[in-house]
Formats: sequence, structure tokens, C-alpha cells
Amino acid sequence: MKRKELLRHIKTQGCRLLREGKRHSVYWNQLKGKTSTVPRHNEVDDFLARKICRDLDILEP
Repeated sequence: MKRKELLRHIKTQGCRLLREGKRHSVYWNQLKGKTSTVPRHNEVDDFLARKICRDLDILEP
């Protein structure tokens, strides 16, 4: 899955960018109080994309 597609999905589910690291972006689900990191690669493995969504407690893409 492309990183842009994953970020678009995360943002539509109500999550916000918390901070930027050197190699990851940290997103925060305000409603549930959960955080997860998204790597800065052009391609994100589908398994990892599902894990990020589970960590944020949002629907899987």
C-alpha cells in the first residue's frame, strides 16, 4: 500500500499528526487516546498497515 493512501485513510478516521521523527511520523487518535508510528517509506507492507490501524483502533483499509 502506498504511504499516501494510508495517511489519507488515517486522517479520514479522525487521527491527527502528533509529531515527526527522523524516520517515522507519529499519529494520534484523539477519541481513543491511542498512538502509532508510520514509517516514511513510499511503500508500506499491507500487514504493517493493518497493524497501524489496529494500534490506532480504527477501521482497516
